Amino acid sequence: MSEPKTIVFFPEAAFGPALNSVAIAQACRARGHRAVFLCDPGFTGVFANYGFEEVPVPMSEPMPPEQMAKYWSDFINGHIPNFRKSPFDQLDNYVKDCWDAIVDTAVWAEKTLPDILAELRPNLICIDNVILFPATKQHGVPWVRIISCSENEIPDPDIPPHLSGCGENDRACFAAFESRFNEVIGPIHGRFNEFLTSCGEAPYPLGQFFEPSPHLNLLLYPKAVRYARSQTLDPARFQYLEGCVRQEEPYTVPRFAEHDGAPLVYVSFGSLGAGDIDLLKRIVAAFAGKPYRVLVNVGDYLDAYDAPPPNVHLADWYPQPSVIPQTDAVIHHGGNNSFTECLYFGKPALIMPYVWDGHDNAIRVAETGHGLAMHRYDWTDEDLLGAIDGLIGDPAMSDRLARTSRQMQEADGPGFAAQLLDGVLRQSR
Repeated sequence: MSEPKTIVFFPEAAFGPALNSVAIAQACRARGHRAVFLCDPGFTGVFANYGFEEVPVPMSEPMPPEQMAKYWSDFINGHIPNFRKSPFDQLDNYVKDCWDAIVDTAVWAEKTLPDILAELRPNLICIDNVILFPATKQHGVPWVRIISCSENEIPDPDIPPHLSGCGENDRACFAAFESRFNEVIGPIHGRFNEFLTSCGEAPYPLGQFFEPSPHLNLLLYPKAVRYARSQTLDPARFQYLEGCVRQEEPYTVPRFAEHDGAPLVYVSFGSLGAGDIDLLKRIVAAFAGKPYRVLVNVGDYLDAYDAPPPNVHLADWYPQPSVIPQTDAVIHHGGNNSFTECLYFGKPALIMPYVWDGHDNAIRVAETGHGLAMHRYDWTDEDLLGAIDGLIGDPAMSDRLARTSRQMQEADGPGFAAQLLDGVLRQSR
């Protein structure tokens, strides 16, 4: 163990990256370090709930935290019609709008981030984001990049482009998606390069918004679902964590008025995906009266639901790492937390993606035999229930998941990450 240091964590304002960073910070804290979180003002309270210091970094026009949180909720809900589209057909709308907003956050953050870092005087900065914040690179201490999304966020010619949802060997899909992505994103990328130049940074090649750290890059993607790269990542700079599951309070599954003791299914599309109320209501109706117990995460929209069927339980939040181990199957959107947590606990997943790396994770879970992918809307009740029956009753998949789970749990991703960060701190003395 090195002497106690201040480690700043700066995750994207989304629960996936945020909670993965919490897991690593918990392990760093156990080693005696001071972990401080930089966060979007709309995300304050998330890290304090785990006992960490928080420092807000304005990333947009100043507004109350509640209004900021509502802004992103409205942003997602406004794109719900686009969730029906393929990854390629989302480029002109959701993906373009996201990158435009992401560039805005980097520009705004630079107004205050240098002074915030100067006051905190960190010994190490850990960033889990998809875009460069120049101040973090220029502060004068080592910085580490955390890649909590699909590993194809670090590109390679032989693996699908990030966000594409392409199959592992569909080279025509690779080429078509990358070409259209660069075409759509071109003006936004040009604006970002102007910003980089104004900060004294060299412009990035078209399509690139971040770079690997020269010090250390941590990928959460588990070995069992990893792609075969043409260019092996240098282990001196790139390390895989085999997932990064945080510690949560225990969860007691409620008793159900009907089918108590039946297989348990957990349904969650994340805090933002919970806005797709019609879809979740349709899933609830499909399970009504069927021989399952079902937990459904409805986020901030609990008031939009009538009393659920006797075998269904609704809540605005569940402590996933304490829930998933008790399930028989999980239906989720393919976000990085849900994806890796199902693998970590050896639970089969039915992924119904809607945006971002959910498309990549959905096809990857199916390609590697750890679950199934299903179109988000194009299904019948029989399709949905048949998929769940198939997941629970597949012994080969169960064995595969058990092997993956053992491998991931033995790796202790958070503890390994803390050990690696200690190594960076020692080298920087």
